[in-house]
Parts: sequence; structure tokens; C-alpha cells
Amino acid sequence: MNLTPLLGIITPHRRVLYAILALMLASAGLNLLQPWLAGKLTEAVLGNTGAWNVQQLLLLWLPLLALRAIFEFGSRYRTGSAGEEMSAQLRLRVFQHLQALPLSYYQQRRKGEVLTLLGKDADIISHFVTSTLVSLLPLALTFIGALVMMLFIDPLIALLAALLLPLYYLAMKLLGRHIRPVSRAWVSAYSDLISFFEQHLSMKPAVKSFAREELEESRFMTHNQYFLSLARRQLLLEALLPPVIGLLAGLGLLLLLWLGSARIEAGQLSPANMVSLLLYAMLMSQPLRSLANVYGQVQQTLGAAERILQLLAEQPEPDDRGLAVLPPVRGDILFDQVYFRYPQGKPVLVNRNLHIRAGETVALVGPNGAGKSTIVFLLQRMADPDQGRILIDNIDIASVSLSSLRRQIGLVAQHTLLVNGSVADNIAWGCPGVDKSAIEAAARKAMADGFIAALPEAYDTLIGDQGIKLSGGQRQRISLARTLLLDPPILILDEATAMFDPEGEADLFEACRQLMADRTVIIITHRPAALALADRVLTIEPVTDNGHGGTFNARAGADQDLLQPL
Repeated sequence: MNLTPLLGIITPHRRVLYAILALMLASAGLNLLQPWLAGKLTEAVLGNTGAWNVQQLLLLWLPLLALRAIFEFGSRYRTGSAGEEMSAQLRLRVFQHLQALPLSYYQQRRKGEVLTLLGKDADIISHFVTSTLVSLLPLALTFIGALVMMLFIDPLIALLAALLLPLYYLAMKLLGRHIRPVSRAWVSAYSDLISFFEQHLSMKPAVKSFAREELEESRFMTHNQYFLSLARRQLLLEALLPPVIGLLAGLGLLLLLWLGSARIEAGQLSPANMVSLLLYAMLMSQPLRSLANVYGQVQQTLGAAERILQLLAEQPEPDDRGLAVLPPVRGDILFDQVYFRYPQGKPVLVNRNLHIRAGETVALVGPNGAGKSTIVFLLQRMADPDQGRILIDNIDIASVSLSSLRRQIGLVAQHTLLVNGSVADNIAWGCPGVDKSAIEAAARKAMADGFIAALPEAYDTLIGDQGIKLSGGQRQRISLARTLLLDPPILILDEATAMFDPEGEADLFEACRQLMADRTVIIITHRPAALALADRVLTIEPVTDNGHGGTFNARAGADQDLLQPL
């Protein structure tokens, strides 16, 4: 039972765990006195001479029970509160690390995996550490203490009890080897189930539109039944181990009774000591039964700890503490011999040079996979190029802090990301604390004020998860208003008009003409109407298998046959 993966997680909470451990040890120590008192009480009842009479023993036993109850209450209460605190702190630590990870991490993971880390895995670890792990030492004290007391009373019977230990170990070893792989598969199935459910909720409009409720229910039942089958298998294995240990413990008690009775008849053991031995033997069996229950929890917890530690070992975005803050820029952008490939993918950009002058509007066109969005991806430092450098106003963006860079680049993407709040909350999301007049001004610039005024609560209207209560065009306008509120010197429109009809697109373009003044604008589009806004149109060809691929340019509105290489 290797608990090493847990050490890095529980170390920050060691003081609280020490306090819980002390309470548990005190309770276990008092518990060890009870069989001894029972033996002495038996002697007194049988009339054998002794230092204690019945009344004295009962008076001694009463405060012992009271103290044990106090220690048990303290340990249980502190365990519960510590578990909640540890779970909350562990979730915070995981969330903070998730915040620092690059987008590439999320592109390679299902959402269900991340949600499981934040929820179930954190709870499993905190519950195990506070209620199970810290109880192992008191259980060990109880077991060893009971065995030592038995040795003092009757070494032969104590030896018999010790000889049964290999059988307990063998039973746990044989059954335990099947628990861990089932536990891992169970957690993976749980992640799949959560991922499916999250995806289903996000696709609810499409499910309704295509009348695919039966198909989705069938898919859900497949995931749910697989999860249920693994849960049942895990419960079967975990439920089987304690009774097996209990059976062995029961056989041990029967052997103890047989040997003890024989020794009493031979005059080698007193009935009072026999009572103490039986109680100590029963006390010894309790840790073994508890350990059988713990074994399954250990396998679950180790799996959860490994997953969280693997996450915490993921390389975050570059630590930009100590880097210079990017001063306000004019927006002159230069890609200098940039080479980039995604992990386990072919190159997307090969020694690309691109110069966008400050205040210029450039449209990027080309087939899917040519690298249009990758240029934006690199400009925001969501990833760094494998070779070459990217400059803004002759400043290498790798030499400045990420926050100061990204706050000067506004992005309006095809897929709008809105929070479950009011219209005003969403527009001000990137600028917390901004006043209402600035929010309304940004909405007017994005030509969103008209439909917002018609909403039931205007700017205070709740728009639902991902803005489900709004149309696609309305969501896009709110996204544009949110970006404009930042007033960035560099503006990126990534298929920003994809949700608009021609009339709405024309209205937005009219607004954009005013907004583009004194900004550097990059437009990524497949729609010809957007090209009229550009000073230059750059057509990007995908990199071929031999590593070649070209970037071409033409004036906006030019015939594509006239495109010339840069």
C-alpha cells in the first residue's frame, strides 16, 4: 500500500492532521484499558481477592468512558471540518493550476476529466486523509496494544492470535489486487458520463431541432449502464473483503475459546484473564475489519491522487513574473521567420514572415488548416513559436508579461463565450468595476443598444447559460461590445460575422469602419463582404508535406487571379 502520491497533497495540512491524530490516539489508549478493567471486574464479582472491589472499578470506569466520549467527539468533529477545508483548498489549488495551463491542455482533454478532478477526486482525497488515513495509526496502536496485553496475560494464546495474521494479509492481497484496476475504470467511466452530459446540455438546441432525444437517451443509457456495471463490480469486491476478514477473525476467536477453555481446565488460566483475553482478541479484530474497508478506499484515493498530481505536474504557461509590462502600443506587428507545429501534428507555419503596419486592416483568407487562426493564437501567446519571433512595435512579445500583452489585443470570435449573468455583466466581464455609462457606450458602438433596450430588463436582463436566451447575432454583438470596452489598439475579428444575415452583416461593417480608425485590425473570414473593410488581403496556403507553403497578398477587392506572392 504505497501512499507516497498523497504526501505532496497532505503536507500543507499536517498540523491539523496531528491534532486529529492526537485525539484518536488518546481515544484508542483509553479503549485499551477497558478489557483490563473487565477482567478485574470479573475477579471482583467472582469474589477473588484483588486490590479493587466492584464499586471502585465502576467508579474508575465511568470517567474513562466520559473521557473517551469527549476525545471521540473532538476527533469526529475536527475530522469533518478539516475534510471540508482540505477539499476546498485542494479544489482551489487545482483551479489555480488550471488557470495557469495553456489552451493546448484543454484541447487534449475532455471536460468531464477536468470536472472530475475539481469535484470527485478532491472529495475522495480529503475524505480519505481526514477520516481514514489519520485513523491508521490509532488502529495500529489498538492492534499492537491489544496483542501486547495478551502477551502479558497468556503468551501462548497471544502467539496463536499472531499466527493468524498471514491469513489476513493473504486475503487482502488476493482480493485487493482486483480492486485498483476496477476503481480506475470506474473513475474513467464517471468522467465519460460527465463529459457526455456536459456535451448534451451544450447541444440541447440541436437535439431538439433534429428530434434526436431517443438517440441521446440511448447514448446516455450506454454510458450510464457501463458506469453502473463497474460500480457494482467495485462494490462486490469491496463488500467481499470485510466478511472474509470477519470470518477469519471469528475462526480465531473460536480457536482462542477452545485453547483458553483447555488452559482453564488445566488450571493454567483464570476465568477473569480469559474474559480479558477474549475482549482483547475482539479488540484486535476491529482494526483488521477496518483495514479491510480501508483497502478499497486506498485504491480509489491513490488513483485520485495520481490524477491530481499529474495535473499539477503539467507545465503552466511561462512564468512572466519579473517580465516587463508592455507599454501602450500603436499596433505594428511583425512575424519574423516563424515556425510552428502543434504537438503531434505537422507544421502549420514554416519560416513565415508577416508585417502588419500600425493602423492597418488586414484580412486573412485561405482554406481550413492553413494557419489563419494559428497566427492569432501565436500573437496572443497562447503558444510560443518553435522558431522565430513575434514583435509588436519592435518589442518581442516573449519579453513582456502575458496579461499586459493580452489586454492590448481584443478578440471577437465566431463562437461567443458568455457567462450566465446579465447583459451588463457580460459586456463588463473583461473590465470589472466599469461604470454603466461605459457599458452602454460600448453597446452603442457594437450596435447592440437597440435590441438590449427591447429586452425585459434591458441591461439587467439575465441571458442564461452561454446566452441561450439570445440569438446568435445578439450574442455576437455583446461579444463585440465586451471587446470594444477594453478599447484595444489591436482588434481581431475571427469569423465575427458568421452569425449575421447579410443585412446585419452590413450594419456591423458600417459600425466597424468607424471602430477601425487608429486600430490595427486582423480579419479572418470566408465571407467576401468582409474583404471590403481590408487595406490588404493575405491569402495563406497550407504547408505541404514537403514543408512548402506560401503567403500571398492583394489589395482588397482584387481579382484572385491577380494575387502575387509577398
